[in-house]
Amino acid sequence: MSKKIVYAMGTLGFIGGHVTRLLLKKGWYVRGVDKITYAANIDLLKEFNEYDNFTFERSDICDLERLYDCDYIINMAAETHVDNSIVRSEEFVHSNINGVHNLLELIRKRKHFKMPTLIHFSSDEVYGDIVGGAHTERDLLKPSNPYSATKASADMLIKAWGRTYDVPSIIVRPTNNYGIGQYVEKLIPKVCKYLSIGRKIPMHENGEPIRNWLHAKDTARAIEIILEKGAVGNIYNISGDFEQANILTFEKILDIYFKGQISDANNFADFTCERKGQDVRYSIDDSKIRDLGWAPVCNFDHELIKIVEYYKNKFVW
Repeated sequence: MSKKIVYAMGTLGFIGGHVTRLLLKKGWYVRGVDKITYAANIDLLKEFNEYDNFTFERSDICDLERLYDCDYIINMAAETHVDNSIVRSEEFVHSNINGVHNLLELIRKRKHFKMPTLIHFSSDEVYGDIVGGAHTERDLLKPSNPYSATKASADMLIKAWGRTYDVPSIIVRPTNNYGIGQYVEKLIPKVCKYLSIGRKIPMHENGEPIRNWLHAKDTARAIEIILEKGAVGNIYNISGDFEQANILTFEKILDIYFKGQISDANNFADFTCERKGQDVRYSIDDSKIRDLGWAPVCNFDHELIKIVEYYKNKFVW
C-alpha cells in the first residue's frame, strides 16, 4: 500500500492509540486529534512524537473548522462508558452525535476537491442484546441505553450523508475491546483497581451478562485490512470470537491477581448492583470481514495474565 495521509480522531484513546501506532509504523502520515479527556493516555504523545510522520492537534471534533488534505478520517473519538451515559447523557450526544455531524459536514464541504473516506467506529451494542445466534450487518438497530443510542444515531447520520451527499464512509462495529492501557472504568482494569484498594467490585445482575472480547491489537489489524480491501459504503462487524459471562472474567482475574490463593470469590464482589438498560448478551457475525482475510490472533486467557500483572503494578486514578 502506498503512503496515505490520515486523520486519527481520538488518537490518545485506548483503541485510537493502537490504530495510530500501527499506521505510523507503516509509514503513513498521521494527524492525531484529541481533546484529551479524563480517559486519554497523554503518555502516548511522547511515543508518537518520535515519528516524523506524526503531528498532533488538541481539539474537540465538534470544534474542528477545516480539514487538511487527507485520504482517510478514522473516527475513534467518543464517549464510551455506559454507566456514565446513564448518569449524564449530554456529553455523549455532544461527542458521539454532534461530533460525527461536524466531521460529515467537513467532508461534504470538500466535495469540489477530494472527499476523504470516513472510517467510523460504531459498536456491537447498537444492535441491542441477543439471547441466541448473532447479529449481522443487515439487522435492525435496537440500542438499549444512552451510549448505544448515540452510536446508533451517528451510524444513521453517516448512511444518510452517504446517500444524500455521496460522503464516502465505512462503519466498523467491534465487540468489547480489551488490552493493556485501557482506562480503569472498563471491567478488566476496574476489577484490578478495586482489588488494589480493597473495595468490592460491582457485579451487575450477578455477573450473568455475557460479553464478547476483542483485543485492541486485533482491532487495529482489522482497520488495516479494511483500509486495504474494504469497500466504501459497507459496514463490518468485528468479533473477538471469545465470549463468556462477566462473573467468569472476574473469577479469572482474581485467580491471576492472587495466584490461585483465593477460596471464595464472593468476598470480593458486590452483587447488589443493577444497571438500567443492561444487555444480557452481545454477539455479532463477522464473516464479512473474515472474507477479507482477517481473524483475531490474540488469546484472551493468555493476554489477561499480562493485563492483570500490568494493572497490579500500576495504579491508575
